[in-house]
Amino acid sequence: MQRSPNDLSQLQATMRAIEVACSSIQMMVNRAEAEATILSLCQSPQPYQACQYILENSQMPNARFQAATAIRDAAIRDYCLCYVMQRASSPEGYVQAKVSAAAAQLMKRGWLEFSAAEKETFLSEVKQATLGIHGADVQFIGIKLMESLVSEFSLSTSTAMGLPAEFHDQCQKSMELEYLKTFYCWARDAASSVTNKILDSDSPVPETKVCTAALRLMLQILNWDFRYSKNGLESAKGKKNVFSAQVGNDNNLSRRSECTIVQPGPVWHDVLISSGHIGWLLSFYGALRQKFSCEGFWLDCPLAVSARKLIVQFCSLKGNIFHSDIGQMQENHLLQLLSGIMQWINPPDEVSKAIESGKSESEMLDGCRALLSIATVTTPVVFDQLLKSISPFGTLTLLSALMCEVLKVLMVRNAEEETWSWVARDLLLDTWTALLVSIESGGETGLLPAVGRNAASNVFSLIVESELKAASASAFSDDMASDYFQASASAMDERLSSYALIGRASIDITIPLLTNLFNERVARLHQGRGITDPTVTLEELYSMLLIIGHVLADEGEGETPLVPKAIQTQHVASGESEKHPVVVLSSSILNFAKQSLDSEMRASIFSPRLMEAITWFLARWSSTYLMPSEETGESNSGSCYDNNHMVQSSVSSKAFLIFGEHNQGKSVLDLVVHIATTTLVSYPGEKDLQALTCYHLLHALVRRRNVCVHLVGLDSWRRLANAFANERLLFTLYSAHQRSLAQTLVVSASGIKNPEASNQYVRDLMCHMTNYLMELSSKNDLKIVAHQPDVILLVSCLLERLRGAARATEPRMQKAIYEMGSTVMNSILIFLEVYKHEFAVVYLLLKFVVDWVDGQIIYLEAQETAGVVNFCMRLLQLYSSHNIGKISLSISSSLLSEAKTEKYKDLRALLQLLANLCSKDLVDFSSDSPETPGTNISQVVYFGLCIVIPLISLDLLKYPKLCHDFFSLLSHLLEVYPEMVAQLNDEAFSHVLGTLDFGLHHQDMEVVDMCLRALKALASYHYKETTVGKVGLGTRAAGSKDQNGQMSEGIFGRFLRTLLHLVLFEDYSTDLVSAAADALLPLILCEQSLYQRLGNELIERQVNPAFKSRLANALQCLTSSNQLSFTLDRMNYQRFRKNLINFLVEVRGFLRTIKILVLFPVLFVCKSVLQTSRIQDPGRILFEKIYPKQVK
Repeated sequence: MQRSPNDLSQLQATMRAIEVACSSIQMMVNRAEAEATILSLCQSPQPYQACQYILENSQMPNARFQAATAIRDAAIRDYCLCYVMQRASSPEGYVQAKVSAAAAQLMKRGWLEFSAAEKETFLSEVKQATLGIHGADVQFIGIKLMESLVSEFSLSTSTAMGLPAEFHDQCQKSMELEYLKTFYCWARDAASSVTNKILDSDSPVPETKVCTAALRLMLQILNWDFRYSKNGLESAKGKKNVFSAQVGNDNNLSRRSECTIVQPGPVWHDVLISSGHIGWLLSFYGALRQKFSCEGFWLDCPLAVSARKLIVQFCSLKGNIFHSDIGQMQENHLLQLLSGIMQWINPPDEVSKAIESGKSESEMLDGCRALLSIATVTTPVVFDQLLKSISPFGTLTLLSALMCEVLKVLMVRNAEEETWSWVARDLLLDTWTALLVSIESGGETGLLPAVGRNAASNVFSLIVESELKAASASAFSDDMASDYFQASASAMDERLSSYALIGRASIDITIPLLTNLFNERVARLHQGRGITDPTVTLEELYSMLLIIGHVLADEGEGETPLVPKAIQTQHVASGESEKHPVVVLSSSILNFAKQSLDSEMRASIFSPRLMEAITWFLARWSSTYLMPSEETGESNSGSCYDNNHMVQSSVSSKAFLIFGEHNQGKSVLDLVVHIATTTLVSYPGEKDLQALTCYHLLHALVRRRNVCVHLVGLDSWRRLANAFANERLLFTLYSAHQRSLAQTLVVSASGIKNPEASNQYVRDLMCHMTNYLMELSSKNDLKIVAHQPDVILLVSCLLERLRGAARATEPRMQKAIYEMGSTVMNSILIFLEVYKHEFAVVYLLLKFVVDWVDGQIIYLEAQETAGVVNFCMRLLQLYSSHNIGKISLSISSSLLSEAKTEKYKDLRALLQLLANLCSKDLVDFSSDSPETPGTNISQVVYFGLCIVIPLISLDLLKYPKLCHDFFSLLSHLLEVYPEMVAQLNDEAFSHVLGTLDFGLHHQDMEVVDMCLRALKALASYHYKETTVGKVGLGTRAAGSKDQNGQMSEGIFGRFLRTLLHLVLFEDYSTDLVSAAADALLPLILCEQSLYQRLGNELIERQVNPAFKSRLANALQCLTSSNQLSFTLDRMNYQRFRKNLINFLVEVRGFLRTIKILVLFPVLFVCKSVLQTSRIQDPGRILFEKIYPKQVK
């Protein structure tokens, strides 16, 4: 566009005035007048042409900088803020939302540079809008602008801007400490200013939208991650505050609950607590509720939903926002809320009836969420007392009544899809869990009041009734989506765990109840045997066994579970141990399970599904109650919190010793083994049942050595071992189950006191399998016989068994397992040759070798080690020579994917094998003296890696596990044996460097970290070697001439460039900065001249003198501040880490975003689009034009 002479002269005059003002500020002359001149440019209505002219023609950098700043301010003021305010009544809300978001992003970008006055100028316009002076539409827009700002400044919802994490942290801190509370007050005032008009109007009014937006903003602010305003008043000295931060178990409610704890700190006390604001909100919602009581749909309107959500969130307030008055203030706060919430959920029967009649359930569910929030921030005693001051019953009684009513609805409707009663049940279960889990984990059973135990027993009784009814209804159901049709205890484990907590709260009632119900079902089975269909009763028994198993015992999660504290401390056994409720119930189930050993009973009663439940129960119960060690019992009982409960715990522990080693424990153990054998032999093809037996029940028996001592002496166990070793019956098991069974049988040998006898036990167990493999491999017609289906199956099963035995390696049995593996070494190589096209068999061969070497290598003597290493190298060479798993591009895509998967599994096994060999240099339990010559493990592993690397493609490295294993091994080798790199051939060396470069740019932070550690090791090794006159990595580091005679850069120069570019310009986690610093320091020391040249080039590319100066100073400080020296000791690494962090904070932001300053051509386009577009989303276009990099 051509400018007229008058326009041009005016622009030139403006530029000269700005240049004079900038010079005056620099020379400290007429500063006030100069600042006024610059401010006039920023505040002028349309500064874009003048700013464009200054940016294109001024030779003064400061003048161009002020012009860019003026454009930024005008963009926020003229285009974003003015656009949404002027079009407040537009129906295109999504456009306004997008422009508001753009304004928030522009504000955030300049937030740390804006002065307080500049922020106040923008926010004052927002405040004026929220006051409602310009009407409800503008008021609504002002609130939405604040919502966009809060969203943008929150770390969890902020936009990716390509700026350092420190920038976002500082913005969040500034918002939280300076403006968040103010925004809340503006939203509160906006909501309260329109309530009267809403209540007085009989028709919809615009103010409803304003009030809804204000309530949503208040809720959004309360959901803020408060980090900087929590510190304040401490609890009164010497007094326990039941509402302190330690009360409640937030981490235990992560699965189903929707509860978010709010801890804004004492500075929010006046706004949230003492202002009467909560009372106003409750009164407002109550008035609306009464006004629209005849309109059921009103409960789901945005205003009602927002108000209830805010009330529920107030129930989650916690911490030092409440004064140190031993929790009295928070108790009053919760009581006030509970008083308003009561009408949503009480009386439960009437509420439920109204919902079933068509009323919306949303209010009732929000009431349940409020109870969950209250339970999360308080204790059971205080929770119950809250309601007693305003009603004849406590909160626990109300909770129980609600839960019972919901369960009754579930039983009546028997709905298979999720309904309101399902959601309510889960919310109320979480509430019970929040109250009881601290009692269960901390041994504070006495904190649950008597009325609470009665309420819990009532709830548990109805829970059992509802579960039994659901089980009965599902007995003949063909719906595979039904909970009860799934033959897995884990499908209901979360809900059952909550049931268990409720049941344990009153075991004197609940466990006898379970015993009676169980015995009734068993009696019904016997009475109707051969007469009536037992399906319903079997399904009920299945459900009962799951519930009982959860009540009596915990899972343990890898550790030996103790008897739950609630069971120990609540019941004092009267007289004989046999009369303890837990003993009575356990004995009933054991006696019932024993009947499964009878073939006729098994055929008529014990279906595979019922046996799954019995097996699961026995595994869980045995881990806790079968032959408990005396040390465990004493430790468990001693953890109780007062003398009375310690006595009760001691009595209960003695009662449980009835299943101990010196009582009925051995006979019960024998029974369990018989049942396990029966499930493996008498239920062929029942894969799930046999998996429970092999992986859970049998593993539970060998988990403790004191049980193994008795186990190996049982005839039933010896018969099981003999059948495994010598009979073909157990070969019908799934091959992976055979591996588990082999591992269990070998582990049981730890119970044999004589080490030689332990080894002989293992030899006897495995010798027939090794002999068969040796005989098969020596057959002349092996290549013909081996590919018969039955032979492939047999070989696979034998390999799985050998693998299971190898995984059970312990020092006591190590000798026998070594002999087992060494016996079949040659057979393994023969099978690898014969089965080279059978992927499944090859994988089993490799996995056996991996597990065997893993268990054996650290125990082997020098000669044995040499033999094992030689075998592994032959295996690697054979695998590579046949190029097993070679992928052909001519095959179909599905076959190609399958081939890649098979190759990935093989290569991962080979990498694990090499990693296991490395462990010999780290841990060595052999009896060899240090002078004994041994195998050079580093040389062997590098040689193996050179064999494996050519088989690994970049496509295969997309498999996360293979990628992790590969870089883990590579990093380990380069860190521990860096000197071996110089000995690699050119092809292998090129592969290593290429994969390192690939790993540095990987998405997985752990892979990048491993590559950085490898680079650190290589560079530090070379630097240390060269400083003492050695060659280090020699020509590998110095570079070489290419075919044209040009000198190529050495490896450290290449990686120095790569790493500098990574830390300065690329996206990465800030957690990697320390690892990057550790790698960068030795690289800089190895290539000091290159580092200086790269730094100078970077400085010269900066156009802005201010940025150029900052960058030069930062580069100087990076290598000189903090007393940094030219050594690679621990202290120097720490100093350089600090230097790099400061360096990145100083320069990374402007280096990555310097190109974004030139915005003015974009703004003209955006202005035209916003004013004329009728087709696309103008807000989207505005964002794309201003931030094209982010959009890309």
